[in-house]
Amino acid sequence: MGQGVSAERNGALLVVGDVVTDVVARHRGPLAAGTDTAAVIRTLPGGAGANVACWAAYTGGADVRLLGRVGADSVAWHERELVAAGVRPRLVVDAQAATGTVICLVDGGAAAERTFLTDSGASLRLGPADWSDALLDGVGRLHLSGYLLFTESSRALAATALAAARARGVPVSLDPASAGFLAGLGADRFLAFARGLEVLLPSLDEACLLTGLPDPADAAAELSRLVPLVVLKAGADGALVARRGAVPTRVPALPVAPRDTTGAGDAFTGAFLAALLAGADPEQAAARGCRAGAEAVRRIGGRPPHRDGGG
Repeated sequence: MGQGVSAERNGALLVVGDVVTDVVARHRGPLAAGTDTAAVIRTLPGGAGANVACWAAYTGGADVRLLGRVGADSVAWHERELVAAGVRPRLVVDAQAATGTVICLVDGGAAAERTFLTDSGASLRLGPADWSDALLDGVGRLHLSGYLLFTESSRALAATALAAARARGVPVSLDPASAGFLAGLGADRFLAFARGLEVLLPSLDEACLLTGLPDPADAAAELSRLVPLVVLKAGADGALVARRGAVPTRVPALPVAPRDTTGAGDAFTGAFLAALLAGADPEQAAARGCRAGAEAVRRIGGRPPHRDGGG
């Protein structure tokens, strides 16, 4: 690869990443330290990798597959939810760790900003032994959740999957996933891995952290000197599409009053990748990503409705 980005029609999208249980607590106003804060609390399926797969299927991906690792405590529930979303899951059951859990504290104010408390559990215990090159059979694109880079075993799996995909000529995308964890990993280590990618989909905070540049357009352009296509997700400011160091193209967001911003970036990524597989150019795909992100923030949790209208 390395000659640019092309859409692979009729191939499947394989997502490798985290499957977790989200506990979403919506509160209004500041948390009251040392006492009670009223909240509306729901337990929902989540995980950045799983969310991306579900949104890709929901927005038109005909064949979306997911490799993830969960505990025996909730494997049946997660598998049912993924299948209902139109995803073909391959869930490795961890005999030693429970399914990862994320507590999402969502401020019910106008911005609907969220704070995550994360116990990765089984999700980041994926390792090279969980990979088989046969997973790439019929696959047109491979997407890796950036969370995989934040533990040694799952980082080794990501490297194995990336090498296998490049050997087959399958383009690989990655979403950095977490500015907080990314700071702990270090920009240099992340960027060394990113040299093998075809598409990078950072958030504004992640792009600025990786480059040290405060301006989003400058950060996107700088990253696109390393990765052929960079799509910077800027929330209410839409997205920037950058190629090979050139001035990025801005794709506007849809105006919407958010209820919960959890999973908005995952929705963008899933819709973007489904559109690329369907033959859209990156700007068209980014516009579809913005539409999916706008739909996501009107929902509670990180997943789209089930294909049958439920969920």
